[in-house]
Amino acid sequence: MGAHSVFLILVCVIGTAIVVHGQGQAGFISIDCGSPPNINYVDTDTGISYTWDAPFIKSGVNVNVSEEYGYPKNPVLPFPLADVRSFPQGNRNCYSLTPSDGKGNLYLIRASFMYGNYDGDNALPEFDLYVDVNFWTSVTFRNASENVIKEILSFAESETVYVCLVNKGKGTPFISALELRPMNSSIYGTEFGRNVSLVLYQRLDTGYLNGTGRYQKDVYDRIWSPYSPASWKSTMTNGYIDIFQSGYKPPDEVIKTAASPKSDDEPLELSWTSDDPNARFYAYLYFAELENLKRNESRKIRIFWNGSPVSGAFNPSSEYSMTVSNSRAFTGKDHWISVQKTSDSTLPPILNAIEIFSAQSLDEFSTTTEDVRAIESIKSTYKLQKVWSGDPCSPSLFPWEGIRCSYNNSSHQIKSLNLSSSGLHGPIAFSFRNLSNLESLDLSNNSLKGFVPDFLADLKLLKYLNLKGNNFTGYIPRSLRKRSVDDGLVLSVDEQNICHSRSCRDRSRILVPIVVSTLVVVLIAALVVICILRRERKIRAYSGPLLPSGKRRFTYSEVSSITNNFNKVIGKGGFGIVYLGSLEDGTEIAVKMINDSSFGKSKGSSSSSSSSSSRVSKEFQVEAELLLTVHHRNLASFVGYCDDGRSMALIYEYMANGNLQDYLSSENAEDLSWEKRLHIAIDSAQGLEYLHHGCRPPIVHRDVKTANILLNDNLEAKIADFGLSKVFPEDDLSHVVTAVMGTPGYVDPEYYNTFKLNEKSDVYSFGIVLLELITGRRSIMKTDDGDKMNVVHFVEPFIDFGDIDGVVDARLRGDFSSNSAWKFVEVAMSCVRDRGTNRPTMNQIVSDLKQCLAAELGREPRSHHEKEACLIPITQLKV
Repeated sequence: MGAHSVFLILVCVIGTAIVVHGQGQAGFISIDCGSPPNINYVDTDTGISYTWDAPFIKSGVNVNVSEEYGYPKNPVLPFPLADVRSFPQGNRNCYSLTPSDGKGNLYLIRASFMYGNYDGDNALPEFDLYVDVNFWTSVTFRNASENVIKEILSFAESETVYVCLVNKGKGTPFISALELRPMNSSIYGTEFGRNVSLVLYQRLDTGYLNGTGRYQKDVYDRIWSPYSPASWKSTMTNGYIDIFQSGYKPPDEVIKTAASPKSDDEPLELSWTSDDPNARFYAYLYFAELENLKRNESRKIRIFWNGSPVSGAFNPSSEYSMTVSNSRAFTGKDHWISVQKTSDSTLPPILNAIEIFSAQSLDEFSTTTEDVRAIESIKSTYKLQKVWSGDPCSPSLFPWEGIRCSYNNSSHQIKSLNLSSSGLHGPIAFSFRNLSNLESLDLSNNSLKGFVPDFLADLKLLKYLNLKGNNFTGYIPRSLRKRSVDDGLVLSVDEQNICHSRSCRDRSRILVPIVVSTLVVVLIAALVVICILRRERKIRAYSGPLLPSGKRRFTYSEVSSITNNFNKVIGKGGFGIVYLGSLEDGTEIAVKMINDSSFGKSKGSSSSSSSSSSRVSKEFQVEAELLLTVHHRNLASFVGYCDDGRSMALIYEYMANGNLQDYLSSENAEDLSWEKRLHIAIDSAQGLEYLHHGCRPPIVHRDVKTANILLNDNLEAKIADFGLSKVFPEDDLSHVVTAVMGTPGYVDPEYYNTFKLNEKSDVYSFGIVLLELITGRRSIMKTDDGDKMNVVHFVEPFIDFGDIDGVVDARLRGDFSSNSAWKFVEVAMSCVRDRGTNRPTMNQIVSDLKQCLAAELGREPRSHHEKEACLIPITQLKV
């Protein structure tokens, strides 16, 4: 136990003896984050009762700040700042607060942070805070000893308020203290009502010089900072002033001091500048007359913001406090509040206090109540050891581990749940049935037992169900088998649970018969298959297993026939030529013949030839097996394959307009409008989104490029060529590979340098594709002096100068929405950021591209004046 812990325990005992625990603090929640277990104490500086944080959060670790910043070297350090709770695991960790007043009420939430080099790294972190599903603020530090305090006023949307710390890749989040205070729900009203939260910008006790007001004198426990510049003078009274006339209730020490200008004719002025030109501010100004005015004296005040009146003329009362605020938000970067006396006032203006807040819109939606209840029940039933806290789906960039969601304009639903290898025991809980929007459920490699329940068939949207690697008894229910036949449900189960017999087709549950003779037959059959496979491999030098027969299998003679003896070449790839073909019903197809010159060679073939053969065979097998399992409107449809010992071929639907790279380079590109380019981008993004988030396990394409995006006769785009694709568990944050695969100009630099592969590698490549769509140029182009340049470096100077017309393909002749174009460029540049963690997910990219399309569809034709207005520096679009 550290010195601080011993000291803190002593203080707890003494403090509790001299102060009645919780006195006057009804509804307060005061948490010393990172304190030793079972500690409850009264802070002697504030009189506030604090408790340990384990009852409010299950994740994180407790650490003391270093001796350099804590006890005993800094004996005046406030107790809550002496230790922290740190969150090295998980992207989002949430405290669960249950206010006594319940939902629908207004609360002040305050979070405190002091780094104090608690981790010994001497590296100041940066992370984000959220309240429930909405962004609150970013936490940054100037030095290790700085006490950063963040405060927000927010209405509770439910009985539980979640305060979440989000890791954005700039250091481990931590927290020192967390406090919640109930407020009067009728105060701090804005024009938007409960659709915003108010984030504290400044709270100033003007004219007060002797410290900072804190609890016991403020029933809401607001912290007031003294403020009195040199050009102001202070006034003070000991008389009674009623602070209860309005709900704001400023404490006596705040309202009984006031500031006025040293020159009677001057105003009292405050100014500030916001980094965000779209920020909205609300100011609350407090007034009370502190002097006994003579008959011939008057004090009459008006308030202005940036020269515009905020209030009419009024006289501060000597009997009670008054609060004046703006009914509509102050917007813009520069703000200037002026408190002035009117022309008929004999006395200068006064100001007792001011609070300034920025408005934070509540634009995120929560997960549906039914889904939340179901997933919480699953979490409780199986006692899951996962960092699952807060809302399962929101914020959309940080859903729970193993969960994927669908997002719409009213609420979010869980569409995919991966609990593979999660230590699940017992039967499948009925709560899974209540996740009615599930499309994918993976319960593989656990210790689940009992019968597979019928109710899983009630999940009408379910497309993929993996139950392998468990201890189930009996066969799969008939209702699920029917779904797999009628609705295309992909059902992955262990062999002993598959229904084989006729009687099984008529009954839903039959125990697995364990018969010795059956086992013997199975073993003999297995040996025969192994012998055949070995002979096939010797003949064909093919290293992979035979492909399943779920799609049509063609012989070489059939392939020759449907291509008219390989008459028409429509494309060439790295491992073969693509021919145009036609099936019996007239359907046009594309036949990709896999070249492998090593087939049929003698034992004296070179090792390089053998390696090439193995590589070709492997990529053929990878692509074929993936195409048999993935199905999406934006992935090239698979018709069948040829694998007969002489040749290998993959047969796709025919895409009349070829690949995007060739199309952008052809004369047809003259007619490729901005809207069509956006549709192609969205189609392609949706295909990749399916691979990353719709497939279980996820698939990384590894060769995303314009040459692998095919266009049909309606210019609908589909992703093709899966020969380099990689499948790995979705909880692998960085899958290490032995060789970097892909095409120069598209390969993710981080993947190239580290050999760590994940879905963000595809995102980088897709960013290059988007830039090619925007500019009409190749990923690697030649400069005037003959050097080579990546398209990223080509667009950067235009972005810095704010010249959107210089970025966009000149063949469009300016016929596009500038708002849509800037957003499109922003999406593309966000994809090619240096670090993968800073790139968006494909879910986010699809959403952003749809916004680009909406801006284009809603635009008016651009005038000459508008084109000139597009020359605006957009400094945030940096790689």
